[in-house]
This record gives sequence, C-alpha cells and structure tokens, in this order.
Amino acid sequence: MHEAVIVDVVRTPAGKRNGKLKDWHPADLGAHVLKALEERTGIDPAIVDDVVTGCVSQVGQQAFNLGRNAVLAAGWPESVPATTVDRQCGSSQQAIHFAAQGVMAGAYDVVVALGVEVMTTTPMGASGAKGELGMPFGPKVFERYAETGLPPQGIGADMIADEYGITREDLDAFSAQSQQRAARATAEGRFENEIVPVPVEIDGEIEMFTQDEGIRPDTTPETLANLKPAFDENGKITAGNSSQISDGAAAVLIMSREKADELGLKPRARFTGFALAGTDPVTMLKGPIPVTEKVLNKTGLSVDEIDLFEINEAFASVVLAWQKETGADLEKVNVNGGAIALGHPLGCSGAKLMTTLVNELERTGGRYGMQAMCEGGGLANGTIIERIDS
Repeated sequence: MHEAVIVDVVRTPAGKRNGKLKDWHPADLGAHVLKALEERTGIDPAIVDDVVTGCVSQVGQQAFNLGRNAVLAAGWPESVPATTVDRQCGSSQQAIHFAAQGVMAGAYDVVVALGVEVMTTTPMGASGAKGELGMPFGPKVFERYAETGLPPQGIGADMIADEYGITREDLDAFSAQSQQRAARATAEGRFENEIVPVPVEIDGEIEMFTQDEGIRPDTTPETLANLKPAFDENGKITAGNSSQISDGAAAVLIMSREKADELGLKPRARFTGFALAGTDPVTMLKGPIPVTEKVLNKTGLSVDEIDLFEINEAFASVVLAWQKETGADLEKVNVNGGAIALGHPLGCSGAKLMTTLVNELERTGGRYGMQAMCEGGGLANGTIIERIDS
C-alpha cells in the first residue's frame, strides 16, 4: 500500500453572507485555489489524476459537476478529470478521504481534494427546490421517523444541549472563546500561510481580501447572552453560538510519497487514519462522538496522543457534547477558533479545516492532528494526520 501525503493546503478567507465574496462564481472561486496550489508548488496540472470536489448545494451555479467547471475555469488542461461529491457538511473532508485512499490504493499518483460553497448565491437548502420537485425524504423515511419527525439542525443542536446538560452559559462562553481565539490567530498571522488573497471589487476599486470576514473580536459571553433563541423560543441555540453562513473555497494537494520525492516536493503531513460514522438523523449532529472512537481504534492512538483537534463548530453544543464523551482537552480543540467565528461554508469546510490543522501542527511542532465534522442526516467523517518533520 502506498503512503498518501499532503504536499500543500490553501484556502480563501471566509466571506460573510452578502460579503466580499458574494460576486464570485463558485467555479471561479474553486479555480482560484487550484491555481494557487499550482503556483505555490510549481506542479504541472497535467499530472493531476483527479480533482475530487466537495459541495453540498449542487444546484444553480454549483450544479453540473462543480469540480469539473473549476478545473476548466482554472485553465488547467482539459485532460484533468474531476468529480463532485456530497456528504453534507463533510463533503470536502470526504473528498480528502477519497483522494488519499485512491493514492493508497495505487489508483492515483497526484490528486486534489477541493471544497467550494458560495452560500450567498446558492443558499443552504437550495437543492431541495422548495419541494417543487418533490421531497428528498420519501414515504418510508417519514414512516420510520413518524414519532419524532426530522427536525432541522438547530433543533437537533438544542436537543443535544439538553441531553448533555449543557447550559446557555456554557454555549455562550465557548462561542465567545472561539471569537477571541480567531481574533488572536489573525492578529498573530497564524492564517497567513494558508490563505490565498482574493481580489474583490469594493466601491468600484479592486482590493485584496486577505482575512476571514466574520470574526467579531469584541464578543463576550455577556454580549451573546442578549441574543434570542434562533430555533426554539425556549431553546439555548442562538445566532451567536451557531456557525456562520459563509462563502469560501479550499484545496488540498495529495500525492504518493514516491511521487512527491520524484518531483522534489516536501510532504507536510501523512494520513494516519480514516473513519466514518452514522448516528440518528433526529438530533443529527452527534456523529463526531462515535467517529472519534472509531478512528482512534483504527489507528491504535488514544485521545491524549492527539496534539490538536479541529471539530467543526456547527453549533457550540456539538463540540461540548463531543468533549464530554471523549474527555479531550479543550485547550487542544479549535485553538485558532472555529466556524462560530471563522464561518462554515458547508462543502468547503472539510478542506478549510485541514488547511488550518496542517499549518497549526507545523507552527506548534505537534505530531498528530484529528479532524471531525457532524453532517446532515446523522453522519460524520474523522481523519487523523501526522506531521512530517523531515
């Protein structure tokens, strides 16, 4: 079996809904990070065996195989194939899995895992077509969950908070910390090596967009406490302790170790383990808990041996429930903030988190990093990487 390694990782800054990335077509935004990988590494894109792309709302501007359209928009050779996958919020983390596993199996030598989502122009749920083409859940699914129904994710997040005894104060404290960590990381330049600037037009002038747009550095638990519940009038989940609707793209260049050596490229990390998990689609968001157990068991590692965690902050209750179950040290979790502060551009987020995980392992000298994401329908991806020191 071949060793799969990460050669480089790049991402755009995350744009707010109707923010600086609102006028970018998703295919062009994906092309922007593909070209950045080419420029940073000097690879000939003609050697890329596939571009596996994560995107959730594959409709409108994101329809008709977004990955292929990004390849063409990047000016890469027409011989470079691409495909687009959907595992809901974990779509580009799944793209990373498929890419790395293809290398390990010998099917690929060089592959890119790409993630793109422009939620401003293709909003969450758009692929449901407002039910005009029928419901995505058929009669048998509704029959199976007739007693509980299939509530939206925000209700599921509230249910998780109740199940685990997580208070509104806990949620707001965690969310304020996410904002503060993201602001500190930005001020210290921790994201500079992973972010590729994006030209945007502001008031008729072109400027370079270089920093995540959703960070609110003055956020405190007290200011968050003033927000009203967003989903259940008696609930705890608010806009302030939920992830932000965002736009963005990210890409991960993956190769066999042999190919990287042949090209004279220094690998930055290797893949150590992969896992998937399913959980109930009612609370929906507890998947990171079983996927962590599975990926640790597969690799023979303990939770204490993981130096850094990226657990997607879809809602604060997701991460806090995960911590209660796993016993992980929260000082190692989302150390540069998470989606509550930095945004959650759905299909982009898996690759986006991987860019941060690789760079932060290098900055801190950590060895192992783990990433997990909850996903619509009660799913989760888990990935462990190991930093390559030489």
